Amino acid sequence: MDKQPYNPLHGVTLKTIVTQLVEHFGFPYLEKQIKIRCFTDDPSINSSLKFLRKTEWAREKVEALYIQHKTELN
Repeated sequence: MDKQPYNPLHGVTLKTIVTQLVEHFGFPYLEKQIKIRCFTDDPSINSSLKFLRKTEWAREKVEALYIQHKTELN
């Protein structure tokens, strides 16, 4: 039985979230939506993942953006 049936992030990795957002919108859009250095200064998926895994408030903003646009991304 699924323990998180209503969690839209259940089973979705942070790498998948960031990759889908970057592929769909690009770093310039992400930079405008969420003001964090990993999206502005020499952005890459790997540097973003490293920062987001250590910084809960930033990860929450990225996850919220993913949830907001989830239907566009799939």
